[in-house]
Amino acid sequence: MYEDKEIAEIRAIEQAMVAIRRRQSRRALAKAQGAGPEYDVLDVIEGAREPVTVTAVAQALSVDQPRASRLVAAAVEAGLVRREADQADGRRSRLELTDQGSAALEQAHRGRQAAFAAAMEGWSAAERAEFARLLTRFVEAIP
Repeated sequence: MYEDKEIAEIRAIEQAMVAIRRRQSRRALAKAQGAGPEYDVLDVIEGAREPVTVTAVAQALSVDQPRASRLVAAAVEAGLVRREADQADGRRSRLELTDQGSAALEQAHRGRQAAFAAAMEGWSAAERAEFARLLTRFVEAIP
């Protein structure tokens, strides 16, 4: 199936991805920005192509419904998100960013981008472009 060199490369990728996950689970980037886990809700709303509900948040974050509800409630309480009645289904609420949520998300983007830029300090423009291309391709291929 795979040659020894390919196995070693795949293991190296796995180790790097585990390291990323561990750093994220410690919220290293979030701590640097002063953000909490409710910011995950902002990322879900921003990246959605359709109206976002608590169920959509649960699916996007791979958490159960009660955890998603708590995250959404925290984001609403922080003034980052508002619930709007879904005109198509009165039993559901759509989640939308508030102006404060949009501003917080912009600040989060700046903080994350600064952290990534610092991690790639000394990389050439070609290396950054190639990394962006390959990482995007990799992420898009993950089911």
